[in-house]
Amino acid sequence: MLPTENRLRRRQDFATAVKRGRRAGRPLLVVHLHREGAPEGGADRNSDSHPHVAEGLPSARAGFVVSKAVGPAVVRNLVKRRLRHLVQERLSRLPAGSLIVVRALPAAATAPYPELGHDLDAALRRLLRSEPSGGAPTGTGR
Repeated sequence: MLPTENRLRRRQDFATAVKRGRRAGRPLLVVHLHREGAPEGGADRNSDSHPHVAEGLPSARAGFVVSKAVGPAVVRNLVKRRLRHLVQERLSRLPAGSLIVVRALPAAATAPYPELGHDLDAALRRLLRSEPSGGAPTGTGR
């Protein structure tokens, strides 16, 4: 299980990661990453968005979205447990203060553990590359 200081719990934190962060889609999952150092994050520094951090840089925090489209409750919980474990192993690679949201797609229900790990690694590699040059949008324009 992820330690408390590494969990996303508040709706506002999920929204920040999804709306202001970069997105990388894979066949099994979609990963949203918002770096704390981003220009939009300046106003959040004085809020209570990091309630479990006493001083210094907050650690990277992760949240998971597994909808009913993935399957029944047993399958959704299995997918969440797998994703939590995979992300926990990779938290040290993320910049301090970053927010990551991993959204499982329906295909994740039948995917083996190593395949989920491969997709997560590929998405993180893409997101952790240097920022795109020229400020070109990375999304589909939604």
